[in-house]
Amino acid sequence: MAEQREQTADDAMMTRIGQVVMLHHAGDREEARDRYLGLWAEIGEDGDPLHRCTLAHYMADAQDDPDHELAWDLRALSAAQGLTEARLALHEQSLALRALYPSLHLNLAADYVKLGRPEAARSHLTQARAVVGALGDDGYGDGVRAAIARLETRVAAMSPGRDEGSGRGSAGGEPLGPPRRSS
Repeated sequence: MAEQREQTADDAMMTRIGQVVMLHHAGDREEARDRYLGLWAEIGEDGDPLHRCTLAHYMADAQDDPDHELAWDLRALSAAQGLTEARLALHEQSLALRALYPSLHLNLAADYVKLGRPEAARSHLTQARAVVGALGDDGYGDGVRAAIARLETRVAAMSPGRDEGSGRGSAGGEPLGPPRRSS
């Protein structure tokens, strides 16, 4: 009975996060940020790692300031490091734990590019590339692999000490990070 209540609460939180993701994708960044923050306060800094990882992963996309985006992506990675395969298995739409890491490191690399920090970007691209084999052969996996390749090309053109500015996205209008899974 307690396990069933826990599963219901888990599903409810993931649904609530998914609802805010839809609001954000519909274009209401400010309202989405406010709702994400409300959920973050409810979950807490020491709350369920899956909820923290998922929420921080999406909250990063709602940020206007690249420093804030980096902070949320770092929170997502930190929470992922507290996840176990057993915890992920409790959520019916779970990913394999190792499949989270290419995307998380790619997001961080993209953040560091926006902040003009090519060495930090290279480090996270190396980490993303090292675990890319965990991705499936599907649209999401293909999208993450393609985003890694695009960002590697961009970072290769950056001088180690040159500040590239903090413009959002790439010159071609494509986002720097990976595609996001919908909750």
